[in-house]
Amino acid sequence: MNRSWYSASIDVFLQTPDEQVIGELALNSTFADLPTQKNAWFKEITMLRQALRGQRGWLHLEFNIPRMGRRIDAVLLLNGIIIAIEFKIDATQYLSADIDQSYDYALDLKYFHEASHNATVIPVLVATKAPAIPLALCPHRRVHDLYEPVCTNASVFTTTLKEIVRHFPEIPFDPQAWSEAAYRPTPTIIEAARALYAGHGVAEISRNDAGAINLTKTSEQLFRIIDQARDRKEKAICFVTGVPGAGKTLVGLNIATRYSDEQSELYSVFLSGNKPLVDILREALARDTILREWLERGKKIKKAEAQARVKAFIQNVHHFRDDCQKSDKRPPVEHVALFDEAQRAWNKEQTALFMSQKKGVFDFEVSEAEYLISCMDRRDDWAVIVCLVGGGQEINTGEAGIRAWIEALREMYADWHIYISSALTDSEYEADTILSSIKTRKNVHFQNNLHLATSMRSFRAETVSRFVKALLDCEIDEAAVLYQKLQKRYPIVLTRNLDHAKAWLKEQARGSERYGMVVSSQAQRLKPYAIDVRSPINHIKWFLDGKDDIRSSYYLEDVATEFHVQGLELDWACVSWDGDFRYGNQGWEHYSFRGNKWQNIKSESRKIYQKNAYRVLLTRARQGMVIFVPEGTLEDPTRMPKFYDNTYKYLKGLGVREIG
Repeated sequence: MNRSWYSASIDVFLQTPDEQVIGELALNSTFADLPTQKNAWFKEITMLRQALRGQRGWLHLEFNIPRMGRRIDAVLLLNGIIIAIEFKIDATQYLSADIDQSYDYALDLKYFHEASHNATVIPVLVATKAPAIPLALCPHRRVHDLYEPVCTNASVFTTTLKEIVRHFPEIPFDPQAWSEAAYRPTPTIIEAARALYAGHGVAEISRNDAGAINLTKTSEQLFRIIDQARDRKEKAICFVTGVPGAGKTLVGLNIATRYSDEQSELYSVFLSGNKPLVDILREALARDTILREWLERGKKIKKAEAQARVKAFIQNVHHFRDDCQKSDKRPPVEHVALFDEAQRAWNKEQTALFMSQKKGVFDFEVSEAEYLISCMDRRDDWAVIVCLVGGGQEINTGEAGIRAWIEALREMYADWHIYISSALTDSEYEADTILSSIKTRKNVHFQNNLHLATSMRSFRAETVSRFVKALLDCEIDEAAVLYQKLQKRYPIVLTRNLDHAKAWLKEQARGSERYGMVVSSQAQRLKPYAIDVRSPINHIKWFLDGKDDIRSSYYLEDVATEFHVQGLELDWACVSWDGDFRYGNQGWEHYSFRGNKWQNIKSESRKIYQKNAYRVLLTRARQGMVIFVPEGTLEDPTRMPKFYDNTYKYLKGLGVREIG
């Protein structure tokens, strides 16, 4: 893949006519052939020609950032410095959104482009008609050799560029090696869905470290199983496991986007019972579809049309179940069904209760897992089910775990071929006993490539999920060791002051890096801090909208619970810890707030759900988090200091650093 639409040494660029440069850009462009775009390119090229006279180096125009689905207007390689330029033609102000955009591009290069890791990277915003401001070169407070955005206009762009270059000593630099260096991004699930839906392959938007079983290998293994099932007219089910943030959802989306044509015999559907995830991905893809239709085809489409396209690709699993129930014995049109968070499928009791109360169906006597298998089994040719399984992720009443799937296959579907991740026997999946009852069957296959062992969520640290597991399992020594390993690249800090926590988040985040507050759905005594879990949030606005919307996560007013954030992620998170999950003399203690007091939770399954809720909250941040544990007060019997002090002491005892 060409990294940019135009690339040349500065000497060659200065000698090449404008028409030839614009012709090459247009030839490689995926944009619609709009006069406004060509006019913008002409103005950018004119400014660059004037600014680059006498300079030696390399120029890239329209440099591709597949993780973000965007392109950097220009990247200059001068004296070993990387300058990422965002032009805003005819802009009269330096808008904060434009500054963030230029920062995002520089951060992306610094984090994910291999040859930029140790180089000086400077973002430059050129708002051509904005007032001139003095040059200020301010280093990023956390990331070495990254600078804050430089704002300039058309009239002083040449001077600004020369001053930047003079500020740094010349360093030997190979522009060809830089251009060919690996780009190993770690996208959020929203970014990944956008990129896949736009036609990028999973290899383009995921890193491919030799030390990790990566997404490409797991995807290819699933493609082989799907092809084999089609060729042999078999029915198969696959269980894909992975640590939190490893990319299980991304694997499912990768298959669904490849096989999204309804006319294809490999037509697939991505199904999730996670309503916030479905809503957010659909909205993100609809917005992106509208933008791409305009940029690539010059065509305006209505949002309803964009949403209709996306709905067939990503569906709520409960709607799929209901459609199958209405059509009785008619098989679904899809040959391949991908069930995200399959461990959260309802048990028989919960499914029967819902169907009787909400659907008026009183004879529904199977688990959700068994029924979903039966729907795909209706096909008389072939079918494949891919179950994407998270360990320790069941967070709600009636979620059956993976046992329900295996039991249904053992009792009712003995002819199905079963492909099982070798990690499914680990204790966190609670499936070892049930797996032992089928492992001798001829059509059961255990495969290492169906496990994603490395977290993709945090590109800074791969031990976050291990640290959280040790913390929750009260493995104190292990947690303390892992915390120390994390600190260089993934800060985790502790505070008893919510204002300090909010300030810390804002200090850490740069560009459009998303931050927000997350909290247990049972945390009902944080109201004095204006944290009300019963106050509904608009999860689409919270995750997708910008800093100018009070409903977005950036405002730190609305808080998201484990039900809103499971399967999604933030760059920086504040985990607010209430008295529902307390550290005591014998380990964790479990409480729920009823009426006017805390009550002990006695149900073992509810204890597991609560512990898993905190597991979800503590593994949402890609770059770092602050944990807020209130001090409590003797004046309120529902917020006594003893409800919080031991938790705070436990975390601090692990070595977690406290901030002012």
